[in-house]
Amino acid sequence: MEPDLFTAAAEERQEKDPAASPLAVRMRPRSLDEVVGQQHLLGPGSPLRRLVGEGSGGPAGPSSVILWGPPGTGKTTLAYVVSKATNKRFVELSAITAGVKEVRAVIDGARRATGGFGKETVLFLDEIHRFSKAQQDSLLPAVENRWVTLIAATTENPYFSVISPLLSRSLLLTLEPLTDDDIRGLLGRALTDERGLKDSVGLPEDTQEHLVRIAGGDARRALTALEAAAGAALDKGESEIGLETLEQTVDRAAVKYDRDGDQHYDVASALIKSIRGSDVDAALHYLARMIEAGEDPRFIARRLMISASEDIGLADPGALPIAVAAAQAVAMIGFPEAALTLSHATIALALAPKSNSATTAIGAAMEDVRKGLAGPVPPHLRDGHYKGAAKLGHAQGYVYPHDLPEGIAQQQYAPDALKDREYYTPGRHGAEARYADAVEWTRKHLGRRRS
Repeated sequence: MEPDLFTAAAEERQEKDPAASPLAVRMRPRSLDEVVGQQHLLGPGSPLRRLVGEGSGGPAGPSSVILWGPPGTGKTTLAYVVSKATNKRFVELSAITAGVKEVRAVIDGARRATGGFGKETVLFLDEIHRFSKAQQDSLLPAVENRWVTLIAATTENPYFSVISPLLSRSLLLTLEPLTDDDIRGLLGRALTDERGLKDSVGLPEDTQEHLVRIAGGDARRALTALEAAAGAALDKGESEIGLETLEQTVDRAAVKYDRDGDQHYDVASALIKSIRGSDVDAALHYLARMIEAGEDPRFIARRLMISASEDIGLADPGALPIAVAAAQAVAMIGFPEAALTLSHATIALALAPKSNSATTAIGAAMEDVRKGLAGPVPPHLRDGHYKGAAKLGHAQGYVYPHDLPEGIAQQQYAPDALKDREYYTPGRHGAEARYADAVEWTRKHLGRRRS
């Protein structure tokens, strides 16, 4: 028997006893119109709608797709909807358990179904990133010749985990984490729907908000926690799920943190000030509070990048690359693994030597500009590449520093009104001591008056 996404036996059991299936399974959408979130992928004429038979086929038939997104964003759900809505033959494989042999069996079956019955095959391949290059290669002929229409799902960046020939033959669809409103809507539906909890228990606002935080944009996690907490509440004879019951059920204390209120800014401020003060333990505490509250990891990463320049600067020139790399990694992997990356960067920044010289330098320079201290660019620095520039005196007398033994020319660079201004005052902490020596030497060789 071919592997099937949802076997007839499982469906029959679910119909006879719906409660036997997990709430997350029972609440799976039955059509694309019931899908929560991912609206950017579900417009008219989208690849997913064409896969379920909405739109013309023929020479412009549906394309194979690769679904990329964090766990719980709906990759398997979309495959389930396709399996239910399409009139095509639907087969599922998991890259965790399948190999080339299973792939070839599906492809052979697809060719027979097409040739013998005119029946197209949709192959859902979960966790495609777990396939080796050779295993992915085995899919190429079938995808290229459209013997199967592939729906592949992955939580890892397909540009690193999927071979280029397969990527070029498929459409890459990126799924986004569900928003808080998406999760709230999902919870509301699960509470009232006949397939769900059927109004058997209530969900107060504070408990709902904690559930939203726990979910972190993951629909499966939200429904799993809701089901467990609802069961605990009903066992105790309670008519609604209290916050304490939810905490006991999921073993996770509610973080008192309003992401749209003062707590959002207070905790973020405390994180940055702890890094500035080199208290690594306090910084990690505030980072943990932000993570547990469901803060957007990209927001945290942005604050770390700012801190790297604002409070560390040239005292440790490697701090900013670490923060930037962390932000890029966070954008690629998301929670929960992003917590490790954010911890890595936070520890590095907290323990780095500190200097705010870059902050004070640009602040002082911008203040002068706001006061009107600018003035014309010195004539010898102006552009001299166009016809007539020499007649205007532009670029005349400019000394090319590379022509000099020491690589520095004693000439004026700043406008007249600012020629003696010194904005950068380097510290002597960490690597900035080297910059302090360099700026002293260069100002001397530029013939600048000491302030």
